[in-house]
Amino acid sequence: MARIGVPADERALPQRLEADVMLWPSRPLTDLGDDLSRTINYADVATALRTEAARQERQLIETLTEDLCRMVLARWPLEAIRVTLHKFILPDTRAVSITLTRRPADFAVPVSN
Repeated sequence: MARIGVPADERALPQRLEADVMLWPSRPLTDLGDDLSRTINYADVATALRTEAARQERQLIETLTEDLCRMVLARWPLEAIRVTLHKFILPDTRAVSITLTRRPADFAVPVSN
């Protein structure tokens, strides 16, 4: 749920969004030993995504999708993340969506001289 949309009246109430999330772990999966503590807990990621989506109003789903990618990459050891965010707002359509794929380097702060 998020308050999202260009017109203020669209942001007045939270609306349901759907996210498809693909994660690329930065560590090999060969030595997990079927132990959750040695990998990423997807329930924790889902909770963090919901919290970030509800944290503040945004006009664009592009902005929210970028914020979701940034937050997950900052919290978990990942090689990359892909988020597709679906918004159910336009008549005569199932949804509108945006897909972003990001890597930690996409958010690295450049060093200034």
